[in-house]
Amino acid sequence: QLQASGGGLVEPGGSLRLSCAASGFTLDYYSIGWFRQAPGKEREGVSCITSRDTPATYGDSVKGRFTTARDGAKTVSLQMNSLKPEDTAVYYCAARAGRLCFLRQDKFALWGQGTQVTVSS
Repeated sequence: QLQASGGGLVEPGGSLRLSCAASGFTLDYYSIGWFRQAPGKEREGVSCITSRDTPATYGDSVKGRFTTARDGAKTVSLQMNSLKPEDTAVYYCAARAGRLCFLRQDKFALWGQGTQVTVSS
């Protein structure tokens, strides 16, 4: 089971740190993706991280502002800086077995519940 947490309300230009925690297993042999879905829009791939020695993959809209990292055997984080109103969405983490990364939701089998991020003044 995966659980995303850390969402909230933040002003434009602010930062938030999301966490994705696994229960019952470790994330060592999984690639972890972050996705988001804004109201009325399709789910969008935000980032994907595989092994520790491989650079993470990011969607064009978040490159240079968001950073994903493995924080331990059971946790992956998403550090979001310079947040914009268009970053407002429900954020989900997802896992897929193996070392390949994708920003496509159909490549991920295990999903956590989302956490709401709202960027507004």
